[in-house]
Amino acid sequence: MKLAVPKERRPDEARVAISPEVAKKLVGLGVEVVVETGAGLGADVTDAMLQDVGATIAPDAKAALGDADLVWKVQRPMTADEGTDEIALMKRGATLMCHLNALTEKGMVDALASAGVAAFAMELMPRISRAQSMDILSSQANLGGYKAVIEAANAFSRAFPMMMTAAGTVPPARVLVFGAGVAGLQAVATAKRMGAVVLATDVRPATREQVESLGGKFVTVDEEMEKQAETEGGYAKEMPPEYFEKQKQIVSEHLKKTDIVITTALIPGRPAPKLVTAEQVKSMKKGSVIVDMAVETGGNCELSELGKAIEVEGVKILGYPNLPSRVAADASPLFAKNLLNFLTPQFDKEAKSLKLNWEDETVKGTCVTHDGKVVHPKLVEGSN
Repeated sequence: MKLAVPKERRPDEARVAISPEVAKKLVGLGVEVVVETGAGLGADVTDAMLQDVGATIAPDAKAALGDADLVWKVQRPMTADEGTDEIALMKRGATLMCHLNALTEKGMVDALASAGVAAFAMELMPRISRAQSMDILSSQANLGGYKAVIEAANAFSRAFPMMMTAAGTVPPARVLVFGAGVAGLQAVATAKRMGAVVLATDVRPATREQVESLGGKFVTVDEEMEKQAETEGGYAKEMPPEYFEKQKQIVSEHLKKTDIVITTALIPGRPAPKLVTAEQVKSMKKGSVIVDMAVETGGNCELSELGKAIEVEGVKILGYPNLPSRVAADASPLFAKNLLNFLTPQFDKEAKSLKLNWEDETVKGTCVTHDGKVVHPKLVEGSN
């Protein structure tokens, strides 16, 4: 079996879907690993490092993808109208595993089906205990939450911890985190380690204990409504307008005293909920910083601009996309290990090829195209 890893071509993407450690394990299984030259440079992985563990380096994407049985990528493949048509470079019958954004990029999913590519959207991995080691959203969001706090600290003109000096006392920074999922909890932990006073809010009351265990204070909005705020898969549900109105009133008072805001709230397949209004931004202290981690799906802050750091009445708003890519040297090996953990149970060691178990929840939950058709229930239903 030939496994190909092409260079990532989308803007703001420095990660790569392979690491020397994972490549070595694949080669040990009898897999031919082919990586496009320079694919790992953004993550501090050189061609030589991959060759040393048995991988082959291809001169370009066409040479890497042309006869590959399995393709690993970080981001969804490029289409013809975006430049390099990566889908066209894959052979019919190839299998693709990556972060597809399948629920929002339905045109690309249709293109993969038409090309005869069996595509697995790793972001749709079921949230079951057995699949935790395969969960790309968790591994990448963890680093994203960390990096959000670092970016905030860099833009903040004051210190995070309280400092008592002979010349006077420096008060600690106050940090408010919206969303206590993986990214939010890591933001709480990182800000707390840096010495800040940290508060967090989430529609799921079950996250209170997690926030408090990290040293943060949990801000409750409406306990009754929050009891129904979590899906069976552990994701946040979209809340009714009256909830956000009540949240706005409660949070507004906190925002006036807050120095750093980290927003992480996402709803799978839908635009990010607006949690910080323009009016609230203008009520914040001069020098405050907002890092909007949901900016790629519309943003949690009304004023966020994708890919830009702006300032509104003295408040800095950072709309940097793809924060895990800013720590690519750590994010890439984790992503590659997620893919390996998904592949290994589906790999026939004797035949040295994929042997997918279609009754496996992880396979059924992530497969979006197969045998020339779109097969995932969420996408089939959405197309009717």
